[in-house]
Amino acid sequence: MRLRDAGLILLLTATALPACSRLTFVKPDYSKTEYKQTQDPVVAHDNAAVKERIAARERIGLATHRLQSGDWDSAEREARAALKQDPQSIDANTLLAVIENHRGRSAQAGAYYKRAAELAPTGGPELNNYGAWLCGNGQAAESLGWFDRAIAAPNYARVDSALANAGSCAAQVGQSDRAERYLRQAMQRDPKNSVALGAMAELAYARGDYFEARAFSERRLGSAPANASALLLASQIENKLGDRAAADRYVRRLKQEFPKAGAANAVETRQP
Repeated sequence: MRLRDAGLILLLTATALPACSRLTFVKPDYSKTEYKQTQDPVVAHDNAAVKERIAARERIGLATHRLQSGDWDSAEREARAALKQDPQSIDANTLLAVIENHRGRSAQAGAYYKRAAELAPTGGPELNNYGAWLCGNGQAAESLGWFDRAIAAPNYARVDSALANAGSCAAQVGQSDRAERYLRQAMQRDPKNSVALGAMAELAYARGDYFEARAFSERRLGSAPANASALLLASQIENKLGDRAAADRYVRRLKQEFPKAGAANAVETRQP
């Protein structure tokens, strides 16, 4: 049994795009499920390969608990040991991708995300992860094929995540019609999907439909915690609609909540 069968999956907001929406990744969930070593007891007739796979799953369980406590070094040691014991472990590759991303080693993270996707050719979370990594690392056009595979994956519970990611990335490469199609499908599945709402606000703003942009922006800000790009876009929308008081409120929030980004971005809101 693969570790994710025990329910160790969680949506994780990760690498920011140069816009107000953010792509979502998935990683093993170390908060909701307690790993149980009794899932696959070792019996006398198990061969060495089976025993190695079982030992690897035990190490993955330990690694997820180390992540829960914030001990990234121990988590990495356990995940690497698990991968050594079972080089075909999808979960070990995904864990190491998360760890490498946390450490700022994007290229290494991408290699692990790619390997996990190769090991799970019909795995929605793994395909979505690698697509998100590609898009967040300047390869948005290439990412779309991986998202399409994730969307078509059987029994993928969070298809809205892949649809929202695909829409956001299609918009990056100028495929606005395709982007809107993906995004509206994502919102049909989850009306509060913050990635889809943010990307729709960007699309509406880009085509000059500022009232629609405002509606999506407000829904985006109500669906998840704000980020700097979402607040910047909201202020720009209000400026286009002539509501300087509302624009200034968003600028104040931007400066207060994201002081490193606020000063530079505040200037942009005053541009015509």
